[in-house]
Amino acid sequence: MPEVPTVSEAGVPGYEAVIWLGFMAPAATPTPIIERLNSEIQRIASLPDVKEVWTKQGAVPMYMTSAEFGKFMEQDIQKWAKVVAFSGAKVD
Repeated sequence: MPEVPTVSEAGVPGYEAVIWLGFMAPAATPTPIIERLNSEIQRIASLPDVKEVWTKQGAVPMYMTSAEFGKFMEQDIQKWAKVVAFSGAKVD
């Protein structure tokens, strides 16, 4: 669609969109359980057969602590809030 401008050309410089997946637990989940889940998920994501399938799909694991993931999500929310504000979109 060569007639459609890129997001940057449409006035949103520095725009980047990626798809990410993450695991979340209820806020009251004890820290040791969160840490164990994070450790096991990272272990599984590091298995050769999992890495092979993800590589074929173009997926790249992002290993983070729960605090880092929380910061990552907050930054992503802020980014998309700016895009929504710029677009002028409104909830009906």
